[in-house]
Amino acid sequence: MSRRGRVTIGVLIGVFLLFTLLGWGVQAWTDWLWFSEVDYREVFTGVLGTRLLLFLAFGLGMAALIGGNLWLAYRMRPTLRPHSPEQATLERYRMLLGPRIGTWIAVVATVVGLFAGLSAQSRWSQWLLFRNGGNFGTKDPEFGVDVGFYVFQLPFWRYLLGVGFTVVVLSVLGALAVHYIFGGVRLQGVGDRMTNAARAHLTTLVAVFVLLKAVAYVLDRRVMLLEYNAGAGIYGAGYADVNALLPAKEILAYISIVVALAIIVFSNAVMRNLVWPGISLALLGISAVAIGGIYPWAVQTFEVKPSARDKEAPYIERSINATRAAFGLESTKMTPYAASNLTPPATLATDTSVVPNIRLLDPQLVSETYTQLQQVRGFYDFGSKLDIDRYTVNGKTQDYVVGVREINYGELTDQQRTWINRHTIYTHGYGLVAAPANRVCSAQPYFVSGFLGEAGKGQNGQEQCYSPTDQIPAQQPRIYYGEQMDAADYAIVGQTDPGRNVEFDRPTSTGGEQYYTYTGSGGVEIGSFGRRLLYSIKEQETNFLLSEAINDNSKLLYVRNPRDRVEKVAPFLTLDGDPYPAVVGGRIQWIIDGYTTSATYPYAERVNIQEETADELTGRGTFRLAREDVNYIRNSVKATVDAYDGTVKLYEFDTEDPVLKAWNKAFGGDLVVPKDKTPAELAEHFRYPADLFKVQRNLLTRFHVTNPGDFYSAQDFWEVPNVPDAPDTGQKQPPYYLYTEFPGQESPRFQLTSTVTPKGRQNLAALISGSYVNGRPSLEVLELPDQTAISGPVQVHQRMVNTNAQIRQDLNLLASNQSQVQYGNLLSLPFGDGMLYVEPVYVKSNQQNAYPNLQKVLLSYGDGGSYVALVDGDKLNDGIRQLIELGKRPGATPPPAGTPPPPSGGPT
Repeated sequence: MSRRGRVTIGVLIGVFLLFTLLGWGVQAWTDWLWFSEVDYREVFTGVLGTRLLLFLAFGLGMAALIGGNLWLAYRMRPTLRPHSPEQATLERYRMLLGPRIGTWIAVVATVVGLFAGLSAQSRWSQWLLFRNGGNFGTKDPEFGVDVGFYVFQLPFWRYLLGVGFTVVVLSVLGALAVHYIFGGVRLQGVGDRMTNAARAHLTTLVAVFVLLKAVAYVLDRRVMLLEYNAGAGIYGAGYADVNALLPAKEILAYISIVVALAIIVFSNAVMRNLVWPGISLALLGISAVAIGGIYPWAVQTFEVKPSARDKEAPYIERSINATRAAFGLESTKMTPYAASNLTPPATLATDTSVVPNIRLLDPQLVSETYTQLQQVRGFYDFGSKLDIDRYTVNGKTQDYVVGVREINYGELTDQQRTWINRHTIYTHGYGLVAAPANRVCSAQPYFVSGFLGEAGKGQNGQEQCYSPTDQIPAQQPRIYYGEQMDAADYAIVGQTDPGRNVEFDRPTSTGGEQYYTYTGSGGVEIGSFGRRLLYSIKEQETNFLLSEAINDNSKLLYVRNPRDRVEKVAPFLTLDGDPYPAVVGGRIQWIIDGYTTSATYPYAERVNIQEETADELTGRGTFRLAREDVNYIRNSVKATVDAYDGTVKLYEFDTEDPVLKAWNKAFGGDLVVPKDKTPAELAEHFRYPADLFKVQRNLLTRFHVTNPGDFYSAQDFWEVPNVPDAPDTGQKQPPYYLYTEFPGQESPRFQLTSTVTPKGRQNLAALISGSYVNGRPSLEVLELPDQTAISGPVQVHQRMVNTNAQIRQDLNLLASNQSQVQYGNLLSLPFGDGMLYVEPVYVKSNQQNAYPNLQKVLLSYGDGGSYVALVDGDKLNDGIRQLIELGKRPGATPPPAGTPPPPSGGPT
């Protein structure tokens, strides 16, 4: 290559490295500034330091081993080589490599070390758990080893073993190439095909590979407790594994040690050829097939399969116990519920725990209503789904449908989307808007908070649908951090001139607009030229340097999505897909549930959390979780993000979780706030997390069966029903939050509930609820008897809609070419030894900017179609009285439970 060509290539490589290092440097510097803002520097330094340590340790180690073997192979080259066409051909390569052999070896070793370091640095989480993990206090049922070994130690040991195999294989290939090029290994010519030095070198490497295989067999014995047992349909070692494969692995480990010794001895001390070492390797391969493959297969086929139910019973029991322990199902309270009463009891009219708290507002449907009635400006948005929380107002606790009025940058007009407007004017939303979940006002929610002054009242002639005062007041109602904000929605705040406000705050009662200047502690200062240049490079935006909107007092707010902030602060947590806002201490706080997970809990069922948590609402107001296989999960952390200044706090929730303890120790011991220091007002808004509940509910459909024989037969398994009003979509019915009292509970609780049906059928099997009792999670199951055939959600919806001719006619009148009927949450409420069903009916006009109105409520008691009432949305008590009167009619004996509805319906 010419000198000009070499210079050109050098310049191109230099430019590439410059921009690559510049990008890394800018990212690291801005991350340091951001972590300093949120006061979690220990996470930044801990992760970065660990990555650098692993990169250097594994990179240098791999480079040294590979380079050392290449150099050793070169030093062992024969001085004299027999003449042959092969050696004549290789001479040109020797002339090329020989004068600069050290440089060539260094280049190869550096490249291998670079890739090894890059691979190792991504294992920072495994290393930190390896160093800081402790014991679970629970031993596996096969070896008696603490579960902590599997969760904390085993993953990194397996990675080290993989690195060892990689080093040996690359060393063998590299050494073989060097020996061949320099004559240590020959394919032609007289005499031996391999020199003594080359044979000793290569056979030693092969022996090391076989010794590593012996270690792999030992680790495989532990790993078998994590693998799927297809014969029993469970995870963990089964009968054939324990009685055939485990002994086989141990035998193969000893055979591998003997083979490794034989390779070294026979190759270099006794016969000094490769015949017997080759035979030893062949015997190892045959042994692996016969002992590790054929023998376990024979045991499984001829001994286990004919009587699998009995043979696998102890191992199924192990899986049941481990799964229930790993997913927090051990303390699930199973309560029989007959649901035998099909006649509406008179106590419905006087009840004070269930009926008054019936939730009428569907948070998914009324989000459009909130947006239209509380939007005021077109760029405000409440998202596609609202949240449910409970508050105590005037001494009464009940659930509310809540949402925050955020800026939706996608709804800004073209004129509003200029860089100045987008990032310095429209910086925040305003207010947490709430409405009682059990109250309807003129087919709309009754708003009690989040007003924009007087401008929030009386619009559209609905003044009576607003409380006279703000019942859930927030002293700081501004929303600078919210769910509607993505990575591009950064805000620049702060002004130099006193009294000069440029940030749009909210409309005023006089029709004008009020402006504001941010005074919070959040944000990174960017007043200096160096900071402006830094973020100009990061955001690839020259306005950071040119715009006069940025001054000495300016701050940059970024990473404004609450979930993204917590994920950045605590990268070791799996976050729930449904953050929710709450007013705590006069400030709006986002609350996000954080999970610690593992995929190496012995004998526990392994599930994919993305698949297990997917339902009708996924991606429509809730985040889709990443694909992650887990067999252990705990809701260990409750994280909060202040909607005004972005402050992130991690509160310990599970005080016994060993995984959280390991992570807390890894980052200095003060990463999470101890549970006893959690503010009481904040703890009142903690709720059972939806994604954890979905995983537990789905597992309970199988693992409520604790008898191994019954589990194997799978006759009592359940399943989650599809969406009642659209079962053909295949989407699962989401669980729903209720403030209610179930049988066996002493008072109303805020709980997450779901129904399940028998596998392959649509009748009701059980109701599952998750709540907090004295600050601890509680799972309860109301299980219906096997012989009953009470209708499930899909059947109940069809019965309520189709059984009564008058009701069907009324519903048809609501739907027309100008409007559409939308059904809200179908609530299944156990009451009076029977089932009360409630389903709101919304009507939405097809006109532009129309929103759903709650027109009717379907009520039913018993079997879904026995006693049905349809009343106006604000006349629930009238519907309750109608049900009671229907049950009192002469001859009003309901049909047997499970009787299908008549094809044309009739009066009840």
